[in-house]
Amino acid sequence: MLHYAIVFLVVALIAAVLGFGGIAGASAGIAKILFLVFIVLFVLSLIFGRKKL
Repeated sequence: MLHYAIVFLVVALIAAVLGFGGIAGASAGIAKILFLVFIVLFVLSLIFGRKKL
């Protein structure tokens, strides 16, 4: 999921450089959402993934 967030961020940067504002904004929004979902799932896996001995 982090991979897709980085891909959308790169697409947004390239689109912004080429002057495609709508595509850049949409890609940046998708990248933000994917990154936040990744962070939430990562934290949840740290909390609930520990095995109690």
